[in-house]
Amino acid sequence: MSASPPSSTSPSRQHRRGHAGQLVSTYGLLALTALLFLVFSLLLPRTFPTRDTVDSTLSDQSIPAVLALAATVPIVTGAFDLSIGYGLGLAHVMVMHLIVNERWPWPWACLVVIAGGVVVGALNGVVVEFGRIDSFIATLGTGGMMYAVTGWVTGGGRIVPGPQGLPAAFTDLYDSRFLGLPVPAFYVLALAIALWLVLERLPLGRYLYVVGSNPRAADLVGIPTRRYTVYAFTASGLLVGFAGVLLAAQQQIGNPSVGLDYLLPAFVGALLGSTAVKPGRPNALGTLVAVAVLAVGLTGIGQMGADFWTIPLFHGGTLLLAVGLAGYSARRLRAGAGASRDAHTPPPEPSSSAPDGGTAGTPP
Repeated sequence: MSASPPSSTSPSRQHRRGHAGQLVSTYGLLALTALLFLVFSLLLPRTFPTRDTVDSTLSDQSIPAVLALAATVPIVTGAFDLSIGYGLGLAHVMVMHLIVNERWPWPWACLVVIAGGVVVGALNGVVVEFGRIDSFIATLGTGGMMYAVTGWVTGGGRIVPGPQGLPAAFTDLYDSRFLGLPVPAFYVLALAIALWLVLERLPLGRYLYVVGSNPRAADLVGIPTRRYTVYAFTASGLLVGFAGVLLAAQQQIGNPSVGLDYLLPAFVGALLGSTAVKPGRPNALGTLVAVAVLAVGLTGIGQMGADFWTIPLFHGGTLLLAVGLAGYSARRLRAGAGASRDAHTPPPEPSSSAPDGGTAGTPP
């Protein structure tokens, strides 16, 4: 009998197809950013591709970017911190309260607020892990408490500086420039690189990923899952405190309800970022790319004169897309790992029994 024809899908073709799919998953969001920039530049040639637009985008999206990085760290461990919006509101109000009402020097006010963010983040982690409460419920509860403290500090109103205004050195934290670009963009870049180094290059980051992917396996190999989850929430609180300082320097007024506006964009950036650079898992550089996509899209939509309701529509739709893509990337990653194991598993030995009951190589 003639040999059967080779399969139409050869291993080399499968390999090339898988490699192409991996490239699309890894760099697809980055390509989408460039495509959106090109489209809006063609549609709005006089206003979009300008230095002013780039500067305003880098400045305006710096706080959402920092908050998205803050949301990313607990997600690495499989938890969600819904208190980050409330924490942002409390942090920026406390900065304004200490500088305006208590007459503190602004460096001390900023340091105390950032340290307070660390404490609040650690408490969130303790409530989640040692209180055995789901992270959604726990952080929603602590967020409500932070919102109450914000209202108590402000009395339900706004904190407005006196005629002398805020110290120039404090407002320069947001308004100054470095190498011709807004300095908040360099804050975001530095934080993203630092977080990438911790998550991708240090044992701490590898442990966090293990805790998030398989807590039981982490326990079996001796990783203290509770402690590392608390570490993740603590890092999130640190970033939220820093974002609150930036928000106070930007707005120069204490608004008790402003932090909630940043909650949805932060999670959109964090979840969408898990589909880029390292598809299938949250990562700092992916979050940065996702924030860039959102920034370009929102800037273009705004310059086209869209109504105010298009912004939450854009964020909500992108969030659904992000969750769907994140789930798809995770399934693809698991499938690829399974296929790799199957490829390295040797085929079973042929049975020594002949079909007619004799032994192979022995006449019946």
